Amino acid sequence: MKTRLATAIATICAAGLLMPNVSVATGFADFQQAITDGDANVKLRYRYERVDQYNVDKDANASTLLTRLSYKSADFGGFYTQIEFDNVTALGNENFNSTVNGNTNYPVVADPIGSDFNQAYVGYKTKSFHFTAGRQRINHNNQRFVGGVGWRQNEQTYDGYRLRYDNQSGLNVDYSYVHNVNRIFGTDSPNSDLGGNIHLLNVTYKINADHKVAGFAYELDFDTANAIATRTFGVSYDGKISAVNVHAAYARQNETGDNPTDFSTDYLALELNTKLSAVNVGIGYESLGSDNGKGFTTPLATLHKFQGFADKFLATPGQGIKDLYIEASGSIGKLKLLGVWHQFESDVGSIDYGNEFNFNATYPVYKNTNFLLRYANYSADDFAVDTNKLWAMMTFTF
Repeated sequence: MKTRLATAIATICAAGLLMPNVSVATGFADFQQAITDGDANVKLRYRYERVDQYNVDKDANASTLLTRLSYKSADFGGFYTQIEFDNVTALGNENFNSTVNGNTNYPVVADPIGSDFNQAYVGYKTKSFHFTAGRQRINHNNQRFVGGVGWRQNEQTYDGYRLRYDNQSGLNVDYSYVHNVNRIFGTDSPNSDLGGNIHLLNVTYKINADHKVAGFAYELDFDTANAIATRTFGVSYDGKISAVNVHAAYARQNETGDNPTDFSTDYLALELNTKLSAVNVGIGYESLGSDNGKGFTTPLATLHKFQGFADKFLATPGQGIKDLYIEASGSIGKLKLLGVWHQFESDVGSIDYGNEFNFNATYPVYKNTNFLLRYANYSADDFAVDTNKLWAMMTFTF
């Protein structure tokens, strides 16, 4: 990490070589001004999470606080730097299994305490190109394949290099080479990192205000996690047809690197939403297929957004999964409400996994202060166990 930061700082200092008409003294003064004119902010996110899981005697009660300190410098000849430091603290007793605290007699709440740099990178930006090097946040499309898992207190970020191109006419090309994924489990966990040769390519084209298409290719060749080393190619569409909002996606996945299993399987998603009076209603279907006992996997996704808030399908079952869901959302003044019902079954073998009900409410208490209440009830049939989860969260930004 220190080597990467030193290289990044040297890159900034070398910027003067790209501007031969600027004296060293003037360049240094401009650099100082860029640091002085930078933006700093603080984010505090308190969360209470309760988990009642049928096969664990004790209920988890996790009370945690995320403190995030962020700084972004002003522009310096196109260069800038971003630093973000996170601390996660447990308030009160750790009556939950954080995955590293040893409290295995409680259900898992994957919010381990600790501190780390969430982001630390150098960037260079022109009108059409944007290059970043270091530890950074990467979110593609709806985060179904690549995301930051921002729901957890310890966010997932990426160590590597990212190049983005925007032709100002709707075309965006986003390529990253990542050599390490900083996962949500904290620096004390043996699962904290996913190293490897990881290539992430996402190309989007905005046809007009109502239609956007994307193509993506992901090569996930991990150093040690061979079972989830995969190559994925896919396309997606987001748009509006008459009064109906449409999301559709298809992808094909097979093994790569040292993955011991030969397989080839598909991903399919279709979601339709429209407004009826004051209520938004939608129906969706998502399928992660299976081949040779191996399910379609998305290990870099923001998985909490998909297949239910109870997080029962963070790892795709070997028989795959089909998720049929209906949802309704609306507002009462500033209060926003969402309800979703899921029916889960296998892609192979017609196994009835179970069903789940989700509820979410958000309210802006004050300026830069937001409250969230979330609930999940998973009713198991032939997969996992009955589980209830409740969250209450308050976020402050300064």
